[in-house]
Amino acid sequence: MNQTKVVSIILFIIIWQAISIFVNSSVFPSVVDIVGDLMKHLGDGDLLFHLGVTLKRVFIAFSIAMIIGIFIGILMGVSRKIDDLFDFLLVLGLNIPALVTIVVCYIWFGLTDFAALLAVIINKVPIIVVNVREGTKAIERKYLNLAKVYNVSKKETFFKVFLPQIYPYIMASTRLSLSLIWKIVLVVELLGRSDGIGFKISMFFQYFNITSILAYSLAFVIVILLIENYILKPIENKISAWK
Repeated sequence: MNQTKVVSIILFIIIWQAISIFVNSSVFPSVVDIVGDLMKHLGDGDLLFHLGVTLKRVFIAFSIAMIIGIFIGILMGVSRKIDDLFDFLLVLGLNIPALVTIVVCYIWFGLTDFAALLAVIINKVPIIVVNVREGTKAIERKYLNLAKVYNVSKKETFFKVFLPQIYPYIMASTRLSLSLIWKIVLVVELLGRSDGIGFKISMFFQYFNITSILAYSLAFVIVILLIENYILKPIENKISAWK
């Protein structure tokens, strides 16, 4: 993490702490109170359990959404007919509120993990499709034609010429979908699950326990930041080496 990011984090903490002291209210806890509450929940093991449950749902929904989104996005990018065929469904998917999708899935399939994950996947696949489709349409065709002239196999052309050109769009979709999916998963858990970070936040809300709400949220944000810095960025640097 570079110095600028460290400074911005420290500045945010100082501002938050200063506001909490000025407000002096239980609905705006200090950084010290939030961290202390976080340590307490970590100590009793409750936070780790629910964090693990939520991360599992995020991973499953994210993986399936990315696979489906990339596949359909590439198909729509290379084929005008397929693009026209799925365009209406894509626009529909982009504009249906996540809350509607969640409620409908729970009504159709019950308050189950399957319904919860399905709602998240349905809601986020269109965003991935759009990014990948536009990336596919923007590739340099001359490189594909050059590979064809030199009789490069279709497999090598796809993995060494075609796919590297849409890596930036795939990585952009990865970051965007991950940041959105974990938020939707929390809503799904809040509305219809009996475990996970979202469920615990709903319980704390009933008791107006804002400190624990922020503590649980902080724990999850820290995990997402670690994934971003130690998994996604190294992968991005590695796949960008083709340039």
